[in-house]
Amino acid sequence: MIQLKINGTAQSFSGDPEMPLLWYLRDVLGLTGSKFGCGVGLCGACTVHVNGQAKRSCVMAMRDTAGQEITTVEGIEMNGLHPVQKAWMQINVPQCGYCQVGQIMQTISLLNSKKNPTNQEIDDAMSGNICRCGTYQRIRAAIKQAAEEMA
Repeated sequence: MIQLKINGTAQSFSGDPEMPLLWYLRDVLGLTGSKFGCGVGLCGACTVHVNGQAKRSCVMAMRDTAGQEITTVEGIEMNGLHPVQKAWMQINVPQCGYCQVGQIMQTISLLNSKKNPTNQEIDDAMSGNICRCGTYQRIRAAIKQAAEEMA
């Protein structure tokens, strides 16, 4: 039996330990914010936080979640919108929106470790998150705006 926390709630998992975390989140718990994109951890659509760090849930086996604290987009701000979500809305970042949960989760992880990232630090941190619509300039602007609000 695998014990873990998801969005602050204790969970138990007794299924296939090789099952990807993404399928547990979406299919078992009904937390569908994280998306399936590439299935090999390259696009970032499935990004969640594991103990506060951005991780790709499509390539993380349930066996690796034992004792971990997982946060999905549904759990990032239980009492309103997170400053990153607010900035995303104010700057109109999403176009199709498919990648945006992964972009937001990656951004929060970045801003938790770097309070005022440079353009290069933003590019480096976000390089594993693909936006098929090419909204990278708006993403960077929203990251800078959220950093200001969080300061």
